[in-house]
Amino acid sequence: MNAPGKGRAAARALVAAVLAAVLNGGVLAQGLLDEATSGLLVQAVEAAADLDLYNARCRSDQSGRRSENLNKVLAARFRITVIGVQDRYFPEHSYRLAQERMQNAFLERLKVAGGCAEARASGLREALETRHRETLGAIEALP
Repeated sequence: MNAPGKGRAAARALVAAVLAAVLNGGVLAQGLLDEATSGLLVQAVEAAADLDLYNARCRSDQSGRRSENLNKVLAARFRITVIGVQDRYFPEHSYRLAQERMQNAFLERLKVAGGCAEARASGLREALETRHRETLGAIEALP
């Protein structure tokens, strides 16, 4: 007959082993991305950020909805977040620096476009939405 504490210890050991395997699987899944896939993730993060920045600046919509939706897809498919992509695959290897660069680049583009009114008239929002939709679709189509 087993001692009363042995069953619990074995159950804890099993849970710890499963948890370690799951966590290691997440690290392995992130490390196994090929260059084309990681490039696609970078493009998708940039597209979502551009659209969210446009919405925040020109439509007073601070929700960050596109980045949040992308975050859900990335977490489900690759076990990585938008911030993880920025830290791991962006040239800066720092999500703060990557976000700052993307914001500055977007604001410069908006300035060149003539501000929100001119950007709206030129169809910038539609172009940003199309780019976001295409990159998100490409990620969802990956095997």
